[in-house]
Amino acid sequence: MSGRHGEEAEAEHIEDDDTLCADFENLMCSADTTVSQAPCRNDIQEISWDKLSLTREEYRKSRLQSYRNYENIPNSGEASGKDCLETEKGSSFYMFKKNFRSVKPTILHFQLRELVWATSNHDVYLMANNSITHWSTLTSSGNEVLDLSGHVTPSEEHPGSLLEGFSKTHVSSLAVKDGMVVAGGFSGELICKHLDRPGVSFCYRLTCEENAITNSVNIHKSSSGALHFMASSNDGGVRNFDMETYQLVQHFHYPWPVNHSSVSPDGKLVTIVGDELDGLLVDSNNGETVGKLTGHLDYSFASAWHPDGVTFATGNQDKTCRVWDVRNLSNSVAVLKGNLGAIRSMKFSSDGQYMAMAEAADFVHVYNTNTGYMKEQEIDLFGEISGISFSPDTESLFIGVYDRSYGSLMEFARDTVSGSAL
Repeated sequence: MSGRHGEEAEAEHIEDDDTLCADFENLMCSADTTVSQAPCRNDIQEISWDKLSLTREEYRKSRLQSYRNYENIPNSGEASGKDCLETEKGSSFYMFKKNFRSVKPTILHFQLRELVWATSNHDVYLMANNSITHWSTLTSSGNEVLDLSGHVTPSEEHPGSLLEGFSKTHVSSLAVKDGMVVAGGFSGELICKHLDRPGVSFCYRLTCEENAITNSVNIHKSSSGALHFMASSNDGGVRNFDMETYQLVQHFHYPWPVNHSSVSPDGKLVTIVGDELDGLLVDSNNGETVGKLTGHLDYSFASAWHPDGVTFATGNQDKTCRVWDVRNLSNSVAVLKGNLGAIRSMKFSSDGQYMAMAEAADFVHVYNTNTGYMKEQEIDLFGEISGISFSPDTESLFIGVYDRSYGSLMEFARDTVSGSAL
């Protein structure tokens, strides 16, 4: 994967209309938008299109034409999609509830977009500049969980922990779950913290190699039921840690940078994707390959498991998400195509009924898995997407929008009436 930060990549790979951007900056205010206000303004981001030189439809058309999807394999986005589902768009599984303009999610690496995590219907954790921030949707306010712009040192002693800590950590990956926070950095840093304890519990450096970005971290239950976390790195390593002792329990290595890994609900299988066209499904105990995932035309940066432990999905820079069944990996169960760019994040709801798929910018797609992914809701917005997250109770869907003019955290509420009818 590329070693560049988000601002460099944004300047190189995203073409914006300079005049329109200037208009946005003049028009946008910091007030939050609620569901009652949005219909009046005809835009959930509160963009006053009647005062701009282009209509929303005209700018959308221009954006679709000018946005440059980052590809490691040239023309992969155009070549993909021949076997994609022709989905039925127009569903409304999650209805717009509120756009929180007073919190500004940020991205430090343009390819890494899992920086939003909901731990309840009202509690969301995200990256805001170099701070891990907690946002309460009840009070519409945030508080800083951990400031990583300065120096952090562990307040607990664990074997292998770096007592000297880290300075000015640039966070590339984040996971918040089960009362724990794990952050990964551009120089191989790992920082762990309990949400209910002051200070940092554990500091660790995955590798001292020059290209050492921690591409993803995830918190999961092992096959024995113990709480673990897994870190995937540009050095080709996938490392699994026990979260009680912070000790490394497995280390698998691959001949290419690993961009993402995710563990099955029973803790027995791991999806591995990276700078290689084919992904892998491996045994979590020994790293042995169970099967290859063939079909994508570029590098993958996202994966997610359905709670049934049978189905999982991979997201790729070829603008597609592929859904797989562990019982037959010879063909994808479904291939889903984005509109604009790479598929950088996917999440399944905890009841398994929905899968959300986020493109690099502008579009989040929600599919009803019970219809074979045929019924789709398309959420259309403007801005880079820093992450998506369902609340554990499935009642809310949160989207982080990264943009200098209209960055925000967007909340959507599950439509139980229409959802139950599908």
